[in-house]
Parts: sequence; C-alpha cells; structure tokens
Amino acid sequence: MGEAKRRKELGLPPKVKKKEDKQDFGAVFRRFRRNQILPVLIGAAFVTFLIFDLVRYYNSSS
Repeated sequence: MGEAKRRKELGLPPKVKKKEDKQDFGAVFRRFRRNQILPVLIGAAFVTFLIFDLVRYYNSSS
C-alpha cells in the first residue's frame, strides 16, 4: 500500500513539499554578479587587513 492511500484512509491531507528559504542566500550572489567591483573591493580590504594584522603582530612580539 502506498503512502498516499494510507494517508487518505487515515484522513490526513496529502503531503506538501517543504519550501526552503534560499532567497537571502541567492540575493548575495545576485548582488555580486550585478556589481562586479564589489568582490574585488572586499578581497582587497581583507588582504589589507591581513597585512596590517601581520605587521602589528610582529611589531608587538619584538
């Protein structure tokens, strides 16, 4: 006996597929595709931060 028949006999409604909310995650990638300089700026800021932090680390340990 299939699940649909069993649910019908028990008086349960048909199974509904769950919809996942992926709009927030997809919006980030859409923004990156539309504005192509944004990933470059974020990457440059991250590299600058890493260099600054590395210099600060070696100056404080000496």
